[in-house]
Amino acid sequence: MIPSSELILNADGSIYHLALLPDEIGKTIITVGDPGRVKMVSQYFDEILVKREKREFFTHTGRYKGKKITVISTGIGTDNIDIVFNELDALANVDLKKREIYPELTRLNFIRIGTSGSLRKEIPVDSFLLSEYGVGLDNLLHFYKADHILKHDMGQALANHMSWSPFHSRPYVVKADQELLDVFHSEKMHLGVTATNSGFYGPQGRQLRIQVNDPEQNDKLYHFEYQGLRITNLEMETAGIYGLAALMGHRSISLNCILANRESGTFSSRGKQKIDELILYTLDKIAHSDLFDV
Repeated sequence: MIPSSELILNADGSIYHLALLPDEIGKTIITVGDPGRVKMVSQYFDEILVKREKREFFTHTGRYKGKKITVISTGIGTDNIDIVFNELDALANVDLKKREIYPELTRLNFIRIGTSGSLRKEIPVDSFLLSEYGVGLDNLLHFYKADHILKHDMGQALANHMSWSPFHSRPYVVKADQELLDVFHSEKMHLGVTATNSGFYGPQGRQLRIQVNDPEQNDKLYHFEYQGLRITNLEMETAGIYGLAALMGHRSISLNCILANRESGTFSSRGKQKIDELILYTLDKIAHSDLFDV
């Protein structure tokens, strides 16, 4: 039995932060950072079955061309990913009344529709990128028994390349689910290696009033190469998503709309339009794949 201090429920029996009940989610879950982007996805649903809001976590569950889909906002960062993924997994795989794990587990499909900044001119603003690997520059996965899913040699090679001190978090590397890679990869998608940062400013090399510790950080990331893999873009959730999903036995994929190009110093003027295109691309792939349950 899982103690009430660990599995926290609201008075109505819903999971603590998300305020959801088990029958209010689908097995296919689209995550977005911005709560306002939830309705950008659900506007295309044929029907909406559930609407829920608590804190930054907005949830709509509905049907699109026969497929039951949940879209949920995570907010920004892997700290929020830790909350959202643990609670969604509990909704699917824990009997909340008995506080016991079900003997037969349910596999979920997580699809991130997010924004990102490119490190390379060949991946321009307004393009789409599919993250083949997530490289965690935060420390989320180090709190879990995750050695068996991590690409340790690549993480160590990156730490050596960056000349980081022992006080810096050790990078971790996780690959996307191969079945979802096969579904979502197309000529419309760049295939990349996505670095997940713990913040938007200093951790991504941005400097306003406070001096960053390493002004050459992004240049070092740009020049890193491991067995033909090179870091292509920066954002704040993908590595955490890949790591937790893999540990829980779920599938996950991250689809990125490139809004900024750090090498050319450009930013999209068509961000909302391009995100909408990525949403429609995602929904079409879900509708036409047998991988996703009705």
